[in-house]
Amino acid sequence: MTLTKIPESKAKIRFQDCDPFNHLNNAAYINYMINAREDQIDQYYNLDIFKLAKNQGISWVVGTNQIAYLKPALLMENVVIDSQLIRYTENQLHVEIRMWNHDKTELKAVLWSSFVHFNLLQQKRWNHDQELLELFKNIIEPISATSFEERILQLKPQKV
Repeated sequence: MTLTKIPESKAKIRFQDCDPFNHLNNAAYINYMINAREDQIDQYYNLDIFKLAKNQGISWVVGTNQIAYLKPALLMENVVIDSQLIRYTENQLHVEIRMWNHDKTELKAVLWSSFVHFNLLQQKRWNHDQELLELFKNIIEPISATSFEERILQLKPQKV
């Protein structure tokens, strides 16, 4: 069975997450994008990170976030959020998450997040087991950009 390498989901921008200009608040973008990724890995890969934390005492913690705000997401707007695993190591994941308008013709934001695999019981970095590494091998969708700035330039529509 072939797994989806770029899962996507939909969200509606809610009033409580907006600023006085009816734009999604800068900090709220990360919540929408990370929540979408959590839902996607559960739905597309049957990987419930909360069950994993509860039953095995392992999970991932955010190491870094880097975000570019390209176009505002507006109050009550329907958006599409897609994501992909762009790199992984024995104990880290690097994910790119993008927020689009409803028909994916306008890119609103791009987020790079690195997640550190973590043993909650021992309170230390933890290597991925073989089953997780196999999953990552099947879903990775690498990119050619070597920096966040280069990636943003690749994704932004070129003006003629």
